[in-house]
Parts: sequence; C-alpha cells; structure tokens
Amino acid sequence: MLVRVRPGAQLSGAEQEFVECLRSYPSAALAVIDLRVGDRQIDAVIWTPRGLTVLEVKGFRRRQSGILSIAAEGPWKISDADADLDEPAGSPSDRLEHGIHTVKTTLERALLDPGHVCGAVVLVPFRGAVVRPSRTNLRPGLDVVVGNVADATELRIYLEGFSAGARKWTADRVLRDCTALGLAELAPSRADLIAAGFEEVPQQTPSVIPRPPKPRVEPTPGVPTKRHSYAGWTVVGLAVVGMLAVIGVVATSLARDSSHPTPEETSTTTPAPTTTPPTTCWPFQPDC
Repeated sequence: MLVRVRPGAQLSGAEQEFVECLRSYPSAALAVIDLRVGDRQIDAVIWTPRGLTVLEVKGFRRRQSGILSIAAEGPWKISDADADLDEPAGSPSDRLEHGIHTVKTTLERALLDPGHVCGAVVLVPFRGAVVRPSRTNLRPGLDVVVGNVADATELRIYLEGFSAGARKWTADRVLRDCTALGLAELAPSRADLIAAGFEEVPQQTPSVIPRPPKPRVEPTPGVPTKRHSYAGWTVVGLAVVGMLAVIGVVATSLARDSSHPTPEETSTTTPAPTTTPPTTCWPFQPDC
C-alpha cells in the first residue's frame, strides 16, 4: 500500500500506529494521511481500485478492554464504562460524516464522479488491549473498525472489501481525485500507482447474456425387461377375463328371458247399448 503523510503533520500515537498498520499491508491502495479539504481536517482518505473511503482515527487515553457498545446518541462504551477516547468532545461518527460530505461535494464540484463514498471510524486501542467486536456497523456504508499493529486483521479486511464494485478507479482517476482535493503534491506518480496495483483502463462490468434455452429432449422408452413383459401380460389376461365375464352375464340374461316368455295381454270391449229416441203417438194410432 502506498502511504503519503502531509508534510508537517503532527500525528497522535494512535495515528502513528494506524500508519504503521497501513504500511504493513500488501493491498493495492493509496492512503493520504492528515489532509485538509477546504476548511476541514480529515484523518485519512484511502483509494483502492474499487472505491474510496474516508477514515476517522481515534485512540484511547488509557488501556481499556471489553465489549464495544455504540449508541446513536450518547457516549460510546467499553463494557460498562465510557470509552475514554482521544478528543472526547463531539461524536466520532458525526466528524466522519462531515468528512465524507466534504470529500464528496469537493469531487462533484470538480465535475468528478465520487461514486459511493464509504467511511469508517478506526479505533486504535493500546497494544495488548482487546476490544470486541472488531467491527460493527453504524449504518450502510458507515462502520466502526478496531485495529492496531498487534491485531490488524479486521482493519485490513475492511480496507480490501468495503466496496464490491468493479475495478473502476484507475491510476488516472486517482490522480484526478487527488488534484481536486488539493493533494497534487502528495500524490504518487502514475507509474507508481500502476505498480501498486491500479489499472490503466477501467474494468468493464460484464454484461449479462441470457442463456439459450435448453433443447427439448423427447423421452425415449426404456429397454423392455422381463419384469415389464410379465406386467404387460398380466394386464392383458385380466382384461380378457373381464370381457369373458361380461359376455357370460349378458348370455345368461338372454337365455333366462327366452325360457320364460311374457304372456300376451288381451282385452274385451263391451259394446255400448243403442238408445232409441221416443216415438210420438197420436190417439187411436196403431202400433203405438
């Protein structure tokens, strides 16, 4: 990792320990320590081929070990005691957010794309002190990382993985960012950045090409086996037996109907009596 410290910077013990950690990492990155952007002092800005992060470095005024507890408001705690940090006035997370905003707006005013600027508060305990967890999240893109020379693994993991994007920060892009932030004199040469692991041209995000549909394969019947043959003949035999049973039932019904014929029904009709209208008779008329 390339590390540049502003000339004349008066680093605290925690910041010196932090710089020593950075110089021990083989990561592809550029770290600028103790820079001023506008009217704001920022502890560190680090570029990697995948992104940009702003760091606020805090040490302890006495040895403290325990469980780190971070509240949105109020003092941070180590177990049940307040964390006795350097410069206790103000919240480290507030100072970090102001630094992130300053870096981002400065790059945007220079018509440069800052991307998603991440940030972290780096707590540097005394050597031999153990503070856990080694990393916790304040909000998306804003972390708290604990690390020193004796226990620098989590800090290295953060620096190498805070951004999962493509390798778009080329050597030329880093140099343009440094110029916009007023760091042209501190910036390494383009050749040094390329030698440190930065790309000469941005890595393109691979386009997603849909996979062609798989050809439909018609199912092929399997090779018949003896077991399949036996099963087939069994089904055929059962079908024949069933058909014979049905034929037998029908034949039995027909034979029974022919042996007992149904008698024919006869009906007689009684003729209705003939009615003769009465004859009108006159006096002394014969046959009347």
